[in-house]
Amino acid sequence: MKKLIIFDLDGTLLNTIADLAQSTNHALQALGYPVHPETAYNLMVGNGINKLFERALPEGEKSEENVLRVRREFIPYYDLHNADKSRPYPGITELLEQLQEKGMMLAVASNKYQTATEKLIAHYFPHIRFTAVFGQREGVNVKPDPTVVYDILLIAGTDRREVLYVGDSGVDMQTAANAGITACGVTWGFRPRTELEAFRPEHIVDGADEIAEIAMRE
Repeated sequence: MKKLIIFDLDGTLLNTIADLAQSTNHALQALGYPVHPETAYNLMVGNGINKLFERALPEGEKSEENVLRVRREFIPYYDLHNADKSRPYPGITELLEQLQEKGMMLAVASNKYQTATEKLIAHYFPHIRFTAVFGQREGVNVKPDPTVVYDILLIAGTDRREVLYVGDSGVDMQTAANAGITACGVTWGFRPRTELEAFRPEHIVDGADEIAEIAMRE
C-alpha cells in the first residue's frame, strides 16, 4: 500500500477550465486583445499562469511586459471568480475520503499560484486533511521540475517508493519521472490520452476508483 498520494489540481482533482478561460479572456479583453473559445484553453494551461498568458497572447505580442500586464488584470478577477464554475471530477471527493480513511497521506502539487491553490482546496475539500498543498511559489521552479515533490516528501517523511503521483498531463508524468516516483495518468483532464502515453507512466486510469485500487495494492 502506498503511504502518500500526490495529486495535481487543475484537470485532475478539479475541472477549472471554464473559470480559467473566463478570467484570461477578461484580462485579454481589458487590454484590447482577442479572446479564445473555452476549449482552446485545454492546451494552454499546465505550466503556470505566466506560460498560459504567453500562449493566449497574439503572435508578436508575447513579450514579458505583456505577460505581466495580463497577469495584473487576471489575478484580481480570478481571485473573485475561480470557484464560479469549477467542480471536482466525478468520484474525486469520495476517492480522497477513502484514501484518508485508509490512513494514506494526501498532498497537492500544482502549477497554479499558491493562494489560488490553497483557496480552491479549502473550498472544495474542507474535510480532507492534506499533508501539504503547494502551488506555484516565489523562487521555486514550476513542474516538471521535481522540487515541489521533494518538498512534499520532506514534510511527509516518506520514501519515494511509497508514493503515487496522479496527474492529467505530460507535465505531470515528467514531474513524477524527474522525482523518481510512480506516475498515474488520468484521462478525464485537459490533455489527450496520447500525451500521457508518450511519457509511459506506470498507470493510466479512466475513473477515480481505479486510483484507490492502485494505491492499495502496491
